[in-house]
Amino acid sequence: MTLLLGIDVGTSAVKALVCDERGTIIAAASAPLELSTPRAGWSEQDPRQWWRATVAAVRAVVQSPGVHASSIRAVGLSGQMHGLVLMGADVRGPCPSALRPAILWNDQRCAPQCARIEELAGGRAALVRACGNAALAGFTAPKILWVREHEPETFHRASVLLLPKDYIRLCLTGAAAQDVSDASGTMLLDAATRRWNASFLSRLGLDPALLPPVLESAAPAGTLTPLASADLGLPPGALVAAGAGDNMAGAIGAGVVEAGQCLATIGTSGVIYTHSREPRADLPIAEGAPSGRTHLFLAGDGDAFRPGGFSITGCTLSAGGSLQWLHDALFPDVSYDQLLADAAAVSPGAEGLFFLPYLTGERAPHPDPNARGAFVGLSLRHRRGHLVRAVLEGVTFTMAQILAIQGSLGLNPPVVRLGGGGARSALWRQMQADVYGKPVTLTNTEDGPALGAAMLGGVAAGVWGSVPEACRAVVRETHRIEPAEPERYLAVQAVFDRLYHDLRPAFGDMSRL
Repeated sequence: MTLLLGIDVGTSAVKALVCDERGTIIAAASAPLELSTPRAGWSEQDPRQWWRATVAAVRAVVQSPGVHASSIRAVGLSGQMHGLVLMGADVRGPCPSALRPAILWNDQRCAPQCARIEELAGGRAALVRACGNAALAGFTAPKILWVREHEPETFHRASVLLLPKDYIRLCLTGAAAQDVSDASGTMLLDAATRRWNASFLSRLGLDPALLPPVLESAAPAGTLTPLASADLGLPPGALVAAGAGDNMAGAIGAGVVEAGQCLATIGTSGVIYTHSREPRADLPIAEGAPSGRTHLFLAGDGDAFRPGGFSITGCTLSAGGSLQWLHDALFPDVSYDQLLADAAAVSPGAEGLFFLPYLTGERAPHPDPNARGAFVGLSLRHRRGHLVRAVLEGVTFTMAQILAIQGSLGLNPPVVRLGGGGARSALWRQMQADVYGKPVTLTNTEDGPALGAAMLGGVAAGVWGSVPEACRAVVRETHRIEPAEPERYLAVQAVFDRLYHDLRPAFGDMSRL
């Protein structure tokens, strides 16, 4: 039997799974990660912690019943995007030290560097035209400028820039590289050519030598070194694929690799991911109109013989995270099932209660680090179920706003596939169908990025001829939910759509307090 190993380097854990050529999961395990917040708004991790967690998770699955390490033919990778890992000249061994802790995707320290990047580009609209994306604090390019300004000695010692999963690939193979999907989230890749953007690097004063080669996601990137094999309990010489960013690998695990297919994932964050065969940047439609609200990234469906497509993505930062906050802060002794049951007993609109899910600033549909969460419309009548329902609706309305922006770019998927923890709730599934005004579907795959990573390894090893072929072999739709009462949300969402703009001036004042 041919087995494939997928590794997903998340923010809170590293997950590993082993599947066969039909996509059947034989074993899965995870190992937790700790987050460091040395200052307010900062978010860091030691890359060596990723490797230790990878070793623990992989050893757990390799030792599971039904898994024979000698049958593992290839390894694929996925990971949290946008993180900055700076390596020095010495990258030997299975767990080399980075020059400093990695600065993660949810770090908010780089607002001044984002403003400087926009200024160098000639404004936000010009930057989106040049790079396909606005400069956001979570992206990698502003982090590089921050290190150059605040830690110049570290910056000048750097020999190569990696992303989180690329550090694990370095540990596995001894070679530095990035894949095009993850690299497109740095702001430094030219989406049209799928190569590093030399002119933009020059504008930022960055040496191209700092950047490793870029590969398509399902291309071979090397083989396991003897040291890595010994650490992991795997056969030496197993093939390692380039891999993909977590959103792109999650889309592959859900079978979203064809033009017009769409995936709505509600985890800690909420992501609307739509596949396209052409680049579609969120450019202003008129002078002064908003731009850069969604992101032009590269999809992970390319391989060694053909390039992949594009992923048009919008990410709201606190989706499931808003429900977790409500639970932990107000109702820690109440189960999530009970909270959802309470919400189901409340009619759409939560009797005039609204929730803005901007608990950690916002990225899409409003790229605004000063945005803040809020309950609006509270009255003496409102109880726990109203609060929960307002949170679910606020997140769903925000996801619908992202879908509407993508629609303005010419993307109008007829069906939306669901993923993440939000897809497990029948109430939230039906709410999404009603608010999106489209059927939503579930698939037989729930392991998202880790499964997508394993599938990329299978394509790299020749188990399947292409990523779409792998998806057709592994993924199938199992449930379809039609819109039931979409008209009940129309007036409610119309009010919600105004609230951010009404409160935006106050958000800036709040952030200064």
